[in-house]
Parts: sequence; structure tokens; C-alpha cells
Amino acid sequence: MRLASFALFAALAMPAWAQEAARPADAEVPPPPPIVEGDEVEPEVTIIKRGEDTVEEFRVDGRLYMVKVTPPHGVPYYLVDRKGDGLLERIETLEPGTSVPMWVLKRW
Repeated sequence: MRLASFALFAALAMPAWAQEAARPADAEVPPPPPIVEGDEVEPEVTIIKRGEDTVEEFRVDGRLYMVKVTPPHGVPYYLVDRKGDGLLERIETLEPGTSVPMWVLKRW
């Protein structure tokens, strides 16, 4: 039984061992990109009162990516531009898996 357990463990560990061995020893890891600080990273937030609702608009580089609407008696909801095409989708809560904000890294 011990021999079978050892053989099973060795068979399961072989792919991980093979991947580690395939990596060259002199390979350099590139340095991380520089951290950008200041106004370039911070979103611009505009708070507007429309009737009794409070509307918060979130923009980066002048592009609107999220709107938070807070009614006077109710739960706030969000309008989010998930694809970057300018169309806002309504979502009720920002969940932990939400991809907001989605930063544009490069445009062609």
C-alpha cells in the first residue's frame, strides 16, 4: 500500500517538476512598470442634484465610465460602461468581482 501511495504521489508531482526543470537558470525577470501617482490615476467625480436624486459621475481622461444614482428613499444603483463603448448598463450593487474601473492601457 505504501508503494502504491508513493507511486501515485510521484506520478502527480512529475508535471510540476518537469515545468520547473524546463525554466532556464539564467533567465532575467523584467522589472515591474513604474507606479504612476498623482492626477493621472485619480478619477474625476462630479456630484449633481437632479430633483431629489444625487447623481455622482465618475470620469477618467474626460470619459464617463460609471454613474452612481442615490434616490432620497431607496437603495443606490449604478450605471456602468463595462465595454468602453459609451453604453451604460444598470447594476444594483458593486460586487467584489466587478471590473470597475476598467482602465484603458493603450489605444490604437
